[in-house]
Amino acid sequence: MTVAAESAASAASLVQSVDWLAIAPPTITAAVGLIVLVADLFVPEHRKRLLGGVAITGLVAAIVMLVPLRDGDRSTFCLTTDPGVCSYTADHFAVIVQLLVLGGALLTALLALADTRQLPVGEFWFLLLSSAAGAALLPASRDLATLVVALEVASLPAFALVGLRRGDRLSSEAALKFFLSSVTATAVMLLGVSFVYATTGTLHLTRIAAALDHVPGRLDTLAAAGVALTLVGFAFKAAAAPFHFWVPDTYVGAPLPVAAYLSVVSKAVGFAGLILVTVIAFPGYAHVWGPVLAVLAALTMTVGNVAALRQSATRARSAVRLLAWSSVAQAGYLLVPIAAAAYAGGDRIGSTVAYALMYAVVNLGAFAVAALVARTKPLNRISDYRGLSAQRPLVALAMGFFLLCLAGLPPGVIGLFAKVTIFSVAVDAGLGWLAVVMAVNVVIALYYYLQWTAVLFRAPEGQEDQEEGAGAVEVTGHGELVTHEAPAALTVAIVMTAVLGIILSGAPQLVLRFAAISLF
Repeated sequence: MTVAAESAASAASLVQSVDWLAIAPPTITAAVGLIVLVADLFVPEHRKRLLGGVAITGLVAAIVMLVPLRDGDRSTFCLTTDPGVCSYTADHFAVIVQLLVLGGALLTALLALADTRQLPVGEFWFLLLSSAAGAALLPASRDLATLVVALEVASLPAFALVGLRRGDRLSSEAALKFFLSSVTATAVMLLGVSFVYATTGTLHLTRIAAALDHVPGRLDTLAAAGVALTLVGFAFKAAAAPFHFWVPDTYVGAPLPVAAYLSVVSKAVGFAGLILVTVIAFPGYAHVWGPVLAVLAALTMTVGNVAALRQSATRARSAVRLLAWSSVAQAGYLLVPIAAAAYAGGDRIGSTVAYALMYAVVNLGAFAVAALVARTKPLNRISDYRGLSAQRPLVALAMGFFLLCLAGLPPGVIGLFAKVTIFSVAVDAGLGWLAVVMAVNVVIALYYYLQWTAVLFRAPEGQEDQEEGAGAVEVTGHGELVTHEAPAALTVAIVMTAVLGIILSGAPQLVLRFAAISLF
């Protein structure tokens, strides 16, 4: 009896209780995705739009479930031998990034709801929700295995989303390039993870940090190589140069809502992963990843801005291509506080979170306006925005505001506030050279942002050709249906992002205070 009792007690000690509230946001998102996939089999074709409503409801429910987690003190899937070491932690950082990715997915869903032409509806919503579930899981992951799984759950559906447009050669090529480059980056990252595990004997981030402080001299090179290689996968997702080459072609080939999703949610996933592995797992090797990330930040912002500067206003899809290169440049700015954390402590990453919140709002707004313009100008050239103020004055004002926010100019005060914050972080960390590079790049970016803004308010060419007919439709030479109506969902997305941008510009200190609670 004694042996049986001891066996029962031992078995009971291996049973873990699951904190369902802590894991509710990604779980709800994944569950609704499965519901949409199954419902797609039974819903008749003329009622497929209802699936979009179900998907949006699921995302709203997932966001609502973040409210009881705002205290940031819940963990689950912990070791039975050490309850303080857990694989999932819903702390302040995780909750804020989950709000960012789920909010970004919600706005993406609004863009997609406005126009799902040429897309298989059921598959689209399932893939979007699946990717969003992985993106929501990643910031709460606290071991390398869960981080890798979450990164792949967020990435694999994204490949399919990029190539989901049937019969489109650009879409297929973009998906293939995105897939091959991502798989290569993941393979390199897994090699790095294996090196870290071989050196430390653990996958939990906090235990890795403790073990790396006492690495034997003969394993130091292996550990340093593992740290560097592990960063590659997350740098790829963050679109940091030289891992950025997939961005312009992927954004141009993907449906516009998917490009908007990648520009914000995929980037948030990459930066969340970088922050977790650098600040929590690898603080002892800050001398390795600090200089690397500082150089990557300088290279990324420079490559992105110079390439954006070279875009021709009359080139097909130049508007999306410019936004793509702009997102690369913005990734460089986002890397600065993470690099500074190597020199001045992990509390610097709050600036990255603050900047990411600002960037997500205004960049999604810019993509929403691009989606609206694309309904009448399928080639989506920058020159197609000429005279937008005469046709849709409020939309032109919103787009101008978004571009000025990205440039960091008033009345886009939130953009200026975010850039000044990052600049001061670089200076305080002793990275004066990086602050100088950032200042030069901000000046470069002013040119193409202001040039696009000026186009919005120029007199339209061929005024008689620009007049809209209520409910008018036309078909392009490629057989694409073009309408002149602004769908309600698209209007809601533009209004939401514009209002949020205005509120944050009116009280920019709220962003940094909100992001500050994410500090470790």
